[in-house]
Amino acid sequence: MLLRLFTACVLLLPLSAAAMEFKISTLYPDGTAAVNRLKEAGKQLEKETDGRVSLRIYAGGTMGDDRAVQRRIRIGQLHGSLAQAGAFASSYKDSQILNLPLAFRSLDEVDHVRAELDPLIRDGFEDNGWVVFGPMDGGFAYLMSRNPVASVSDLQRQKVWLPAGDTGSAMAAREFGISPVVLNLGAVLTSLQTGVIDAFAAPAVPALTLQWYTRVSHFTEMPLLYTYGVLALGKQHVERLSDEDQVTLRRVLSEAAADLDNAERAGNRRAMEALRGQGLEPVEPNAEQLREWRTLARQATDRLVEGGEISEDMLARLNALLDEYRGD
Repeated sequence: MLLRLFTACVLLLPLSAAAMEFKISTLYPDGTAAVNRLKEAGKQLEKETDGRVSLRIYAGGTMGDDRAVQRRIRIGQLHGSLAQAGAFASSYKDSQILNLPLAFRSLDEVDHVRAELDPLIRDGFEDNGWVVFGPMDGGFAYLMSRNPVASVSDLQRQKVWLPAGDTGSAMAAREFGISPVVLNLGAVLTSLQTGVIDAFAAPAVPALTLQWYTRVSHFTEMPLLYTYGVLALGKQHVERLSDEDQVTLRRVLSEAAADLDNAERAGNRRAMEALRGQGLEPVEPNAEQLREWRTLARQATDRLVEGGEISEDMLARLNALLDEYRGD
């Protein structure tokens, strides 16, 4: 009897090891385009793998903040997350190369750089334990504030929000001479309402959908930094699949990420138009003020390299691509 039981268990092992429901967390609310596209990808995976691979999406931050989600991924309660790339920067610091302050002047520059750096970012994450799909466009973050901010000295008089756990941004903030208020994402609106903060930097979509814009009256016409998201799966969980199912998973989720990249770019464009229609007053730095912003941004980038947040090699790649595009 024991022999028959042992034999039955052995026969069942390949089946149970091959079947996998990937549990994915995201802050995106249910019903948004991002969540809907992931659900479509899950149905496609189920169909193409005869039910061996599927997705379950936990939307709206129900699994906690980025740190909580990554703890859950490590112990197997979750298997992945759709989030801003900064949530995974501690695993691969050079992934922050696209997020450097005032590095880009237009989305055309972004596209030129991403054509070469996107594959390097994906490879870097995979070398450090994450199978990543993306990057997916997050748009430029703009400074939005209760008081007009044109110069660096204007910024220094504001109570500026900084996301918790963002060490790179904290280092850059020090270079600009500001002492930010560090908060989790969920505390931003309340803090704007109570006056704990009166300024923040964010892309148009979260500023609009999370209602942050209702508590400010100005935005600075200068893209502070580019943002992007990724769908990241713990590599240890992906490797539980058969080789054939891994190929299918990578193809289906790569297609979904490409769709989301295009959709989020369009969504940010529409959101920025909507914000402008809400009466926020644009503030445009003059030439002298812009030079000061860019000088301090370069100094902040140097500090990030010195602090080990970005490698010299990756920064050199970025600068070479920007020089190539600008004809410098």
